[in-house]
Amino acid sequence: MLGGILEAQVFDADQHARELLDSDRAVHHEITARFGPQAFGTDGRPDRAFLRELVFADSAQRVLLESILHPRIRERWIALSEEVRSARETRWLIVDIPLLYETAVEANFDRVVVIACSESTQMNRLLAKRGLSRQIASKMIQSQIGLDTKIRRADYVIWNDSRPEHMREQALVLGSSLKARYG
Repeated sequence: MLGGILEAQVFDADQHARELLDSDRAVHHEITARFGPQAFGTDGRPDRAFLRELVFADSAQRVLLESILHPRIRERWIALSEEVRSARETRWLIVDIPLLYETAVEANFDRVVVIACSESTQMNRLLAKRGLSRQIASKMIQSQIGLDTKIRRADYVIWNDSRPEHMREQALVLGSSLKARYG
């Protein structure tokens, strides 16, 4: 959405994590070595439910999984950032990192936009869209830095507690403002 307004290239860290789990042989090997063969089904596809249960039951396991995925994700958005900087036709790069503050990489970005919603909305969305149990969804929320801290540290905030068209309107205003201010 904001990417289209700014005619930006967009990198989605969650999507890249899914791709790493789905198709990177080194990641597959490392995860199997650390978490056992049950981390992948007989079809070779990641058992996301198993991994989610494991990492949200034990924070040490979450840190271990993140130590496998996050450096690879970071490497890719840094490389993409360098590509965008050297290209003349693309001025903007939007890097969507849900765990931006948790991974302490915010200093790598010129501006930070936090998309925020109430915890109840976040919980309802996790339950509805991902089909998670309330317990796992709660652990996912608790594993993140508090929303008030994220909002305080952000340069811009888009409030996403309502219908999608309201978020689009806010993104349009922010995108227009960023374009006017920074080109």
